[in-house]
Amino acid sequence: MTESGYLLDAPLADGHDASRRVRELVSLHADFVWRSARRMGVPEEAADDATQQVFLVTARRIDEIEPGRERSFLYRTAMNVAAHVRRSLGRRREVPAEPAHDAVDPAPQPDHALDEHRARALLDQVLEELELDVREVFVLFELEELSVPEIAELLGIPGGTVASRLRRAREAFHKAAARLRAARNHAVTRNAAKVTP
Repeated sequence: MTESGYLLDAPLADGHDASRRVRELVSLHADFVWRSARRMGVPEEAADDATQQVFLVTARRIDEIEPGRERSFLYRTAMNVAAHVRRSLGRRREVPAEPAHDAVDPAPQPDHALDEHRARALLDQVLEELELDVREVFVLFELEELSVPEIAELLGIPGGTVASRLRRAREAFHKAAARLRAARNHAVTRNAAKVTP
């Protein structure tokens, strides 16, 4: 969903400036908020709603957000919304639907697009295995390309803690990726053996 698709019908702080400020935040940061929610465990089918919720909270609290600290506010709000979504899904005990990219598309797809879908699915699986505190540092550094000082400021933790979590995240990421690749290769080999006469 593009930033123009996020409705801001929540009661805004008084004044035209508040409305303009919220719209600017949506325009600048909607993609970042959506990606953050996804990488913190919000299923793809719920990511638009989670992003919408972040901006509704932002609209209601716009006067409390210190200028220059908007991205930190949005990120913390996205983390809270993501945690709420995960808890809600757990309470409902729903089994998430298979991602749409795993469905068989009757139209032929280029190999490149298929490879990208598989890579994203693998990335999501690996990230799901990381503990939340290291996952968020990994996502911000490796995927959002923020610096250690920027992450420290965003999360409100010391730079040394960011570096330590990043190191742990990279180790866990490589182990989880290797395990998933091995499992996938084993499944491919097993399926090939079934097909071979």
